[in-house]
Amino acid sequence: MSKHPDRPLVEAVLANAPGAFERLVREYQALCWHIIYRMVRHPEDARDLCQETFLRVHQSLHQYRFESTLKSWIGRVAYTIALRHLERKRIAVVDLGADEDMSSLVENIGDGFDLESAYASSEMAGHLHAAIEALPPMQRTVLTLYHLDELSIEDIAGITGLANGTIKSHLFRSRLGLRKVLESVQGVPS
Repeated sequence: MSKHPDRPLVEAVLANAPGAFERLVREYQALCWHIIYRMVRHPEDARDLCQETFLRVHQSLHQYRFESTLKSWIGRVAYTIALRHLERKRIAVVDLGADEDMSSLVENIGDGFDLESAYASSEMAGHLHAAIEALPPMQRTVLTLYHLDELSIEDIAGITGLANGTIKSHLFRSRLGLRKVLESVQGVPS
C-alpha cells in the first residue's frame, strides 16, 4: 500500500508535534472559510463555525482513515457544521420550488455558460456577484466550489456527501439562474 500524501501531517498532529496542528489549520483555513461563509453568509457566524470545525477536526482526526484526501475530509467537516447551523436557524438549503426532473438537462454540464468570462467584465461582475449571492446556499456553495475553487465533482461529492448527479443538477440550476439574470441585465432575451 502506497503512503498517503496526508499521512505525515496527520501523524504529526496525532503525535502532538510542535506546530503540527497550527500547520494543518494554516493549510486548510481558507477552504474551511470558503465552504462555511458561502453557506451561512454571516462573517461572525462563519468565524465561529470555522473555529468549531477545527475543534472537531482536532477531536476527530484519529478517525480519519485516509480513504479520501485530508482536504475533502476537513471540507466535509466544515460543510456538515455549516449545514447543521442552517438547519438550526431554519434556513432553506436548497430551492424546494425547483423542478426535480432535470436528468436530461443535467448531463449537459458543459452548456456553454462561461462563469469566468461573465465575471471578467467589471460592470457584469457586480451583477454576477449579486446573482450568486441570491442563489440558495447549496447551489451557491456547489457553484463556487466547482467554478471558483476549481474542485472536481468527485471532490465536491466528498465534501458535501451529495451524489455526482445531484451536484450536476445544482450546477445546472445555478448556471441557468445566473444566465437568466445576466441576459436580462444585458438586454438579451432569455
